[in-house]
This record gives sequence, C-alpha cells and structure tokens, in this order.
Amino acid sequence: MSLASPRQMQARPLHWMQNIRLIEATVIPLGALIAAMLVFSVFLLVLGKSPVTFFELIWKGGFASWFSIQNALQRAAPLILTGLAFAVPARIGLTLLGAEGALVLGGLAAAVIAIPMRQWSLDPWVIWPVMALAAMLVGAVWMGLPGWLKHARGVNETISSLLLTYIAIAIASFLIEGPFRDPGSANKPSTMPLGPDLRIGGMFGSSVHWGLAAGLVLAVALWLLMARSRFGFAARMTGENLRAARGQGLPVGALSVACCAIAGACAGLAGFYEVGAVHGQANASLAAGYGFTGILVAFLARQNPLAVVPVAIFFGALDASGGLVQRRMEMSDATMLVLRGVIFLVLLVSDTLYGRLPFLDYHRGGART
Repeated sequence: MSLASPRQMQARPLHWMQNIRLIEATVIPLGALIAAMLVFSVFLLVLGKSPVTFFELIWKGGFASWFSIQNALQRAAPLILTGLAFAVPARIGLTLLGAEGALVLGGLAAAVIAIPMRQWSLDPWVIWPVMALAAMLVGAVWMGLPGWLKHARGVNETISSLLLTYIAIAIASFLIEGPFRDPGSANKPSTMPLGPDLRIGGMFGSSVHWGLAAGLVLAVALWLLMARSRFGFAARMTGENLRAARGQGLPVGALSVACCAIAGACAGLAGFYEVGAVHGQANASLAAGYGFTGILVAFLARQNPLAVVPVAIFFGALDASGGLVQRRMEMSDATMLVLRGVIFLVLLVSDTLYGRLPFLDYHRGGART
C-alpha cells in the first residue's frame, strides 16, 4: 500500500473530497439498510417466522410480476413527492415534518375547487391544472409558515411543522365532516365525488397514475435547482454554515421560506394526485402516513432528490407486499411499520459513521491507493 506525497495531495483537485462524500452517501445507507434487514430477521426468528419466506413475499408482492410492479409504483408516487418535501428543506439545514399536513390540505383544496368548476362544464384539461395549482399553493403556504416562524421568531421548525401537521388534519376533518361534506357519504364523511370525467387515469394504459411521472420530473428539476444553480449553492452554503452565509450577505430568511414553500408545493401536489387518481374525493384516507414515510425515504436517500426515486420505489414495494405477508405468514398488518422503524433507527445510528470509514483516507482528501 502506498500513500500519495503531500505535494501530490496538494495537486489533487477538489473533486476527490466530493468523491469521498459520494462514496459515503452510497455505502453507509446501503449498509444501514442491510443491517436493518438482519436485525429484523432476528426479530422474525424470535417470533418463529422465517426471514427467507418474509423477503421472498416482499419480492413477490413488489417486483415479481407486472401487477406487483404497478402496485409498487402507484404507492411510490406520493412517497417521491413527500420525500422531496423533506429533502429540499434539509439541504438548507431545516428539519420539516409537515408534509403530511400539506398533503391533506392540498388534497382537500383540489377536491373543493373542483366542485364548482365541474358545474361549469369545463374540460378536464382545464380543471386539472387549476386543482393542481390550488393544492400546491395551499401546501406551499402551509409549509412555508414554519420557515417564516424560524426566521422571524426563532421558532424551532421541527416542532412547529409537526404541530401544524396535526392542526392541518384537524382542519381538514372539520371541513370534510362539516361545510364540504357530501350528504350521500353516510358511513365515511367525504367531499362531493369528482366523477368519472375528472378522475386521472393511468399512464399508458397501466394502473400507475401520472403522479409518478410528476414525481420523476420534479426530482430531476429539484436536483438541478439544488446542485446546479445559484439558488441551490446559496441554500447549501446556508445549511452548512449559517454564520458564513449571513456574513456573505445571503438572504437567509428568504432562502429558508422558499425551500419550505417548494417542499409544501411537492406535498400538496401529492395530495392532488391522491384525490384525482386514487380516492376520487377528499376524506380521512388522505392521512395515510405518506408524509411521515417520506421522511424515512429522504433520510435513506441522504436528501438527494435523484436518490429519492429508487428509495421511494423500494418503500412502495414494502407497502404493496404488506397484505401478502399478512395473509401468507399470518402476521399483523403492523409488521411493515415495525420494519420501517428498525430501518429508521439503524439509519440514525449509521450517521456516526460519516467521516470514519476505515477504507477512506479523509486527511489526504482521497481514497487510499
């Protein structure tokens, strides 16, 4: 084994350190995921269940057939959007937990604004953009509020966004069961149904709705914004060193609110697709936990918008295979929630490994040769 000389190290470009970060962002999350699977396997053995059978059923339920793949991709669509809703503020150093509330209110806004427009006999291609914009606007305002509170009043954004999530769900429940309730929804309070004409169909004849395509486009667009633009550079600088960013005269408050608003727009768009493509109306099913699962997706993706996509598909497959695991292995429907919790805990522990991988030479700025 040979080590580069100090003079050679000084000549090395900056991209060596970037390579180290890329290696860490790939190896550590993957290792954490494998470790979580091993820990969960021990949990299954204690219960007298076969880990091999469990993971085979996950494969069958999420990837083994075209039907399984469609089911996984449909569940992955909102997770991509809510994962982006956590990843973007995280790049500026904010930990926002408000995607669930923005999704619920965004979906409600989309359903409510469609009711009068449907009576005007407008074309669906006119109504859908208005519904999407309404959902994104409501989501952006709702999640932009914690960013403003953080900047203007020093309120912790994690606590405020979490509290606002519960407030959003309560507001939506009140409106759905009160002013906007469909009189015909006796068993499950809901808004007026959109009707077959306003339902968003699947892509290219499949059961996967267009929310997946929207998520893919937004993932690429937000990666370009955060990694290849002045706005993204300023946001990353603010997240890494707030004092230096203020010293350089960067508009820290505006950047924070903007990142939070972008996140809220993503979550609100997820609500629009849940109403337009899945439920057909706004009801309590909007609060399905996608906003909270999106946090885990973003954590495993290391807040990289592009990496959010495959991670969301993985968790979509877990959701899609939950029913199969429950039937075949006679396990509780909370089994997948336990698995998510194990993954999250192992991910938190794995954060201590950054900067400490034994096969990387951090002091010399590159990998050992």
